Amino acid sequence: MSPRVVLIGPPGAGKTTVGAVLAQQLGVAVRDTDEDVEARAGKSVAEIFVDDGEARFRELEREAVVAGLASHDGVLALGGGAAMDPRTEDDLRSHPVVFLDVELPAASKRIGFNVSRPLLIGNPRAQWKRLMDARRPVYQGLAKITVQTDDKTPEQIAEEILAQLNA
Repeated sequence: MSPRVVLIGPPGAGKTTVGAVLAQQLGVAVRDTDEDVEARAGKSVAEIFVDDGEARFRELEREAVVAGLASHDGVLALGGGAAMDPRTEDDLRSHPVVFLDVELPAASKRIGFNVSRPLLIGNPRAQWKRLMDARRPVYQGLAKITVQTDDKTPEQIAEEILAQLNA
């Protein structure tokens, strides 16, 4: 068993929302590794960061990704930093990975930078840019398909992914 599609990208790219639309169009289930982590820990990602630290979150995230890749045959949406683990990066190479790319202005509109995102504490826009500067090469290197999501609806993004998957 293997996911039909694995979505990666930064906060605000639309992984969760597009994942749900894409799964519906493909007639499969969607699974979000951040939701898996929260279910396992019994608390939100932000609470895990505060209570247990980023290292513990990354352990739980890695476990969620391994489980998702091994047991989910639908659309799998990964947390923004999941692909940064070298083991996960290696695991993803054999899967249909879609990088949902987004620029800062569009991401800012989508997530508002006023919600609880532990890695964006302080100056959220500067932190987001710093994260993307570090993560973009990994996202690009893993992607079989890249879709720019700025100014597109989740339905348009899902249609673009489907068109490229079927090309």
